[in-house]
Amino acid sequence: MEATRIFDILDRISNQYTEKDDVLAVKENGNWIKYSAKEYREKADTLSYGLLAMGLVPGDKIATVSNNRPEWNFLDMAMNQAGIIHVPVYPTISDSDFKYLLNHAEPKLLVVSDKSLFSKLEPIAGQVGALHEIITFNEIEGAKNWKEIYELGRSKESEYKDKLIEIRNSIKPADLTTIIYTSGTTGNPKGVMLSHHNIMSNLAGILETFNFGPEDKTLSFLPLSHIFERTIDYYFQYAGVSIYYAESLGTIGPNLLEIKPDVFIAVPRVIESVYDKIIGKGKDLKGIKKQIFFWAVNLGLRFDYNKKQGLFYSIQLKLASKLVFAKWRDAVGGNVRMIVTGGAAIQPRLSRVFGAAGIPLIEGYGMTETSPVIAANNFDKGEVMAGTVGPVFPGVNVKLSDDGEILVNGPTVMMGYYKDPENTKETIDEDGWLHTGDIGVFVENKYLKITDRKKEIFKLSSGKYIAPQAIENKIKESFFIEQAFVFGENQKFASAIIVPNLTFLHNWCSLHNVKYRDNDELIHMAEVVKRYQKEMNEINKQLGQTEQIKRFKLVEDNWSAQTGELSPTLKLRRRFLFEKYKKIIEEIFAVDSSGK
Repeated sequence: MEATRIFDILDRISNQYTEKDDVLAVKENGNWIKYSAKEYREKADTLSYGLLAMGLVPGDKIATVSNNRPEWNFLDMAMNQAGIIHVPVYPTISDSDFKYLLNHAEPKLLVVSDKSLFSKLEPIAGQVGALHEIITFNEIEGAKNWKEIYELGRSKESEYKDKLIEIRNSIKPADLTTIIYTSGTTGNPKGVMLSHHNIMSNLAGILETFNFGPEDKTLSFLPLSHIFERTIDYYFQYAGVSIYYAESLGTIGPNLLEIKPDVFIAVPRVIESVYDKIIGKGKDLKGIKKQIFFWAVNLGLRFDYNKKQGLFYSIQLKLASKLVFAKWRDAVGGNVRMIVTGGAAIQPRLSRVFGAAGIPLIEGYGMTETSPVIAANNFDKGEVMAGTVGPVFPGVNVKLSDDGEILVNGPTVMMGYYKDPENTKETIDEDGWLHTGDIGVFVENKYLKITDRKKEIFKLSSGKYIAPQAIENKIKESFFIEQAFVFGENQKFASAIIVPNLTFLHNWCSLHNVKYRDNDELIHMAEVVKRYQKEMNEINKQLGQTEQIKRFKLVEDNWSAQTGELSPTLKLRRRFLFEKYKKIIEEIFAVDSSGK
């Protein structure tokens, strides 16, 4: 790979993909607007001139709070080659996190995508000393628009062209290029400093693992502020894959049918939602069609990526593919060769059944601090094992500590936390090993399996340790359950707060003639609680004696990043959940202490 700095990708695009008219694309007013390699280069260069003309210099910082859109790429590349540090921020974080992050990062400019974010952040920006002004992508009355920087750049090109070349030539692979604030589940966000070399080293590993090219398309909808989507986005650009940005999370389905992508990136929650909708449609079928549908699903649950399961199974699978799974493939556009998942553990049953359907789910694992990929299943090499995150990634070194913690070193490990040497020293030891905080094991001495978060493991009063994440994933396999939070530190037993899958529950109520006024009444009804207890009894059979959930409580809340229960990467924020459900948790264990 000849590229060593992120903006070298722009040179490659300009040289290798001159004929492409859809390097980047976005839907506006019902039409897909496409940008060619030439247009991408021109927009990025002109924005660089504009930023320099505004007085920004290498080492200055710009924060962006935006949805996925080509303008994000234009500005990102413009910053990269001008030596300006990009600080991408999730649009969904709290006001207090915005205030902390902007004051800590001290950006000169803040770029936001739309009116709602402008209105939300304008008062906060007034409390950030280093911030000069807010720029918007959408045209908003009273706000400076990104096109003004572009027009300034056009007028100043002759003045700053040589200056930009000088800056580009001075930038080294080891130089800082971005600060990404990790959401974390506790405390203030930490600013992960990544160099060009960090990210480009990970991109080199992706090139060895995936095999897509100029004839392929992807639909992008995970936030580019997340390092997983961002690094993969760089890979797609390098490989010449056309990147189409989804209109919103609500339009993923229609956009998949329009674009017919060959690959896309998703978090498990998206896959779970797709699967639930497919199963819901299956349940609506009648007679022999319904029997055939669930015969195919059950066949898929036995699928194994690596092992041959005999001629009879292969014949059955081909029949199931024709009768049932072809419709699944059509639902994601008909061309998908692979879905890459990360951010959280995917349920093994989903990996198996989608694999059987001819839509391989390739699970990976990483952290912002490792740029990000640490391990990934490799479909092209036949190195895929459901329930694991695959072999260690090319160029990454992994070992397990005595207590099972995953330790990582190599060129992808971050430069450190911004303005935070104490946390940096705590995370990266003297020998250069980054302590991930994740507990794992190697299966067959090859496939890395994440078993839990080190800090999330708790001890019962009996002294037995509980790994809640693995139990929560098992609980969420139930069609009745949307989310689960397992707890029980220093208690006699583990318990859980359960968010029902209300769509599925409503269908169940309709079938069983259960009448209810609203969801609050519904989750407290004796027959509903009894049905969930039956579900938990089945789940408990798959758990060890000390892991079993002895008590649970149903809540009707919708957990999200916006309301605080989940991080922007959709992980449980346990401290927040403990506080939110403090009274319920106390009641659960008070019942036990009373002896009732």
